[in-house]
Amino acid sequence: MSVSQHELTGDATEEVAKPWYREFWFWFVFSPLIYIIIMCSITVTIALKGADDVIIDNYYKEGRMINQALEQDKRAQELGLSGDVSFDRTTGEVSLTITNVPSDSTLMPEQLLLMMGHPVKAAKDQLITLTAIAPGKYRGELITEPDYSWYLTLYPIKDLALRKEAPWTLSGEIDFRSAEKTLLAPRVQ
Repeated sequence: MSVSQHELTGDATEEVAKPWYREFWFWFVFSPLIYIIIMCSITVTIALKGADDVIIDNYYKEGRMINQALEQDKRAQELGLSGDVSFDRTTGEVSLTITNVPSDSTLMPEQLLLMMGHPVKAAKDQLITLTAIAPGKYRGELITEPDYSWYLTLYPIKDLALRKEAPWTLSGEIDFRSAEKTLLAPRVQ
């Protein structure tokens, strides 16, 4: 009995090797890895674009500024300063009335700076210059229409970079869902 050459090799010669991208085992092993890389890329993109601005980088410098702010608040309390600020969101007008206006003109300049700090997004913060229209009365314009809650700080300066040198500050909070005016007062009681 003679066995032919074809019978010895069997069906192995008839099977042709497929390219790697058509192999089942390649996709079985690498599909989860490819999926994980894509999902990580999406997650990192979302995290970087939607990051909150709640954590400060230089906490030591900010801590020193808190001590400076407390001194400014004490000075405002000694002067008996407080203010009523109201917002007209339709026209964008901001009105401020200061009580117990000191006679010293250096303590009450022609322009005040109202800083509106958004609690979460620093990009939404607004600096509003208020100009004197009468003794103890100031007026300014909103940059954009505010909504929800905001922290307010009033400085008797023209430039925010000079806030350390401000003789006094007044602070307050407002929630535009329920109010359009609030009281600004020293934080020290």
